[in-house]
Amino acid sequence: MSIVVTGATGHLGRLVVEELLTRGVPAEEVVAGGRRVEELTGLAGRGVRVARIDYDDPATLDAALGTGDRLLLVSGSEPGARLQQHRNVLDAATRAGVALLGYTSILRADDSPLALAEDHRQTEADIRASGLPAVLLRNGWYTENYAQALQEAQATGSISASAGDGRVASATRADYAAAAAAVLAGEGHEGAVYELSGDTAWTIDELAAAAAEVLGREVSHRRLTTDEHVATLTGVGLDEPTARFVAGMDAAIAQGALDSTTGDLSRLAGRPTTPLVEALRQLA
Repeated sequence: MSIVVTGATGHLGRLVVEELLTRGVPAEEVVAGGRRVEELTGLAGRGVRVARIDYDDPATLDAALGTGDRLLLVSGSEPGARLQQHRNVLDAATRAGVALLGYTSILRADDSPLALAEDHRQTEADIRASGLPAVLLRNGWYTENYAQALQEAQATGSISASAGDGRVASATRADYAAAAAAVLAGEGHEGAVYELSGDTAWTIDELAAAAAEVLGREVSHRRLTTDEHVATLTGVGLDEPTARFVAGMDAAIAQGALDSTTGDLSRLAGRPTTPLVEALRQLA
């Protein structure tokens, strides 16, 4: 039996591999998969098995998976392509006879207003239809998503947003990786749905205050309407569809899409989630 982590060349997947090793899983029982295996040489040097895994190439999936494996499917990042990519992984997992499939979904996927949620809802339905033994890891927001906001605060003394007083229960990628590793290395998670989020939900006002503490300067919250937000983003070079997508995220936050604090994440990780100020210090 192996623990196979897809997307190990990305931020989250690599952190899951690191967390598995920290938790004492023997390196030879871990498979780090990614499209660019040359980026995994550091892990290979520590005894981790590496494999080329391309969601668009079922042959790579078949070669990487074996009967009884535990598989983490880190969701794809290509809109319009990821649903079929996820189905390719599910088909390969079925052929191999994996013992457990973990999928990184989105917080409150059933009713989330986030634009990203529909693909996750459909993949969750595909997982249920597949009959695979599975666990859903519904990840909330990464605090790292606010790296650009921190840069804006440093440069201008303000953070522009159209989320109003909406709250975000963010956590770091390392927090989410710890929970995923606990599930992959543990027992009794088959059939579970975990709503994963930070221990504390904060507003953009509180984000600005945390940025001020980290940067040692005054930082204000520049409150925008959705249209003003789109105009600001296009004004700094974003194309309009991307700008509307980003502003739409803030609109969903204003509706409460990311304010859940279930405690699932800290319980699985075995420790509190990383406080906002500490996470911003790491980014700075």
